[in-house]
Amino acid sequence: QDTLRPLIGELGGLTMMEPAERELRVDLGSLVAEGLITVVPHEGWLTTPEQFEGSQGGSPPWRMDAFYRRVRKDSGTLMDETGRPVGGKFSYDAENREAWHGEPPAPQEPDFPLDPVKEEVLELVSTVFADHPGELRPDALTGTRSDAERLWAWAKAECLDSFGPYEDAMSTRSEGLFHTRISFLLHVHRLLPGRLVEEVATSDAPLASREGFVRQVLGWREFMRHVHMRTDGFRDLTGAGGVKSGAESEPAVPSALGADQSLPAAWWGTESGLACLDEVVDSVLRTGYSHHITRLMVLANLATLLDVSPRELTDWFWAMYTDAFDWVVEPNVLGMGTFAAGNLMTTKPYVSGAAYIDRMSDYCAGCRFDPKKTCPITSLYWAFLGRHEQELRDNPRMRLPLASLRKRSEERRALDTRVFDRVSKALQAGHDLEPNIVDRRAAPGEEPNP
Repeated sequence: QDTLRPLIGELGGLTMMEPAERELRVDLGSLVAEGLITVVPHEGWLTTPEQFEGSQGGSPPWRMDAFYRRVRKDSGTLMDETGRPVGGKFSYDAENREAWHGEPPAPQEPDFPLDPVKEEVLELVSTVFADHPGELRPDALTGTRSDAERLWAWAKAECLDSFGPYEDAMSTRSEGLFHTRISFLLHVHRLLPGRLVEEVATSDAPLASREGFVRQVLGWREFMRHVHMRTDGFRDLTGAGGVKSGAESEPAVPSALGADQSLPAAWWGTESGLACLDEVVDSVLRTGYSHHITRLMVLANLATLLDVSPRELTDWFWAMYTDAFDWVVEPNVLGMGTFAAGNLMTTKPYVSGAAYIDRMSDYCAGCRFDPKKTCPITSLYWAFLGRHEQELRDNPRMRLPLASLRKRSEERRALDTRVFDRVSKALQAGHDLEPNIVDRRAAPGEEPNP
C-alpha cells in the first residue's frame, strides 16, 4: 500500500479483482476500507461465497461433496435437461481408481522453445537462486500465451480420455501419467477455469474423465479457496470469516493430532530407502510437480505417519511446487494431507500402509522392502493409529480401522511402535532405512541400525 497510496493520490481511485492470496488482501485492506480501491469479483473463479455458505449450512465442518453438487446444479455443468447429473451420478470417483500397467501408453509432455524473455529469466534464476533445490528445465517452461495454449491442446488430445480411470495411479515410468499439468497456468490465470470446464464438459471424452476433471476444477479447487478465505488462512478454525490475525506475517500452525517432528532430509533429496518416497521426491526436485495422489498418499501420508509438523510440510510444498500458493497449499496440506485442522473440511486422516501404494503404483517392485512382509510403512500406519486412537475414536470413518487395531496382538502393536521409533530416528538423522528395519526378533529397547 505504500506504493499505491501516492499513485492513488495522483491518478484517483483504483479498481482491482479480489486477490486470491491472503497477504495481498491484508496489505491492501486499509486502502479498500478507505474507499481508495474498489474490489470486484475475480474472473479466475467460478463460484461465490454465497454458494459455499448455502451448500454448507453455516459453521464447520464443511464438505466438498455438498458444495460440488450445489455448483453443478447452479452452473448446469454436466447436468441434463431434467436437472439430473449426466449419467445419473454426480461423482465417478469410485470408478476412477485403476492402477496403470503400461497401457494405454502415457503421453510425452511437449517441449517449449526458448525466447528472449525466458532466457533472461533463466539467467536470473541460475545466478541469484543457484543454491536453491531443483533443476532448471527450459524446455518444460510455458513462457508465452501460445505455449499455454499448446499445453492445453496437448492435454485435451493426449490426456483427457484416460485421465479418469488412472487419475489415482502412480508409476516410475511416467511422472504425470494422464494428468494435464496445467495447474500452474490455471492458478496464475493464464488459462481461465470457466473456459477449461466448458471445453471438457462438452468434449467427447468418456464421462468418468470429464466428471473427474470438472470435480477437480469446479469442485475441489473452488472449495479450497472458500475454506482458505473463511478461515483467514487457517488462523480461525471456527470459520467465522474475515481477517482475525493481528500478526499478519505469522503462518497458521494447526495440528489437531499434535504432530511436531521436523521434516526429515529425505524430503529434500537424501535417500530414505523407501522407493516410493525417493522416487516422488526426485520427481519433484526435477520438475517442480507431481500429481495429486503422489502428494497426498506418498508425501503427506508418510509425513503424517511420522508425526511431522504440518506447518513444516506445508512450507516444503510451498517451496518445492511450481503451482504452490497459500490458498491451495494450506487447505490441501493442513486441511487434508495431514488432518492438522481435524474434521474442518475432511472426514478422516488420509493415511495408508504399504498395501495401497503397492496396489496403485509400481514403486514397490524396485524397493528394498517387500510391501507384504518387510515394508515399514505398514507398521507406521498401525503405530499411527495406536498413538492417536483417543483423538480418532469418535470419527465414524475411523471405526473400522480402529476396530482392526484393537484386534492386533500386543506383540504386533509393540513391534509397530518399535518400527516407528527406529524409522523416525533414522530419517531424522538423515540415514536411509536398512532392509531389516522391521526385525521381529529385535528387543523392544534396541536402537535402529541406520
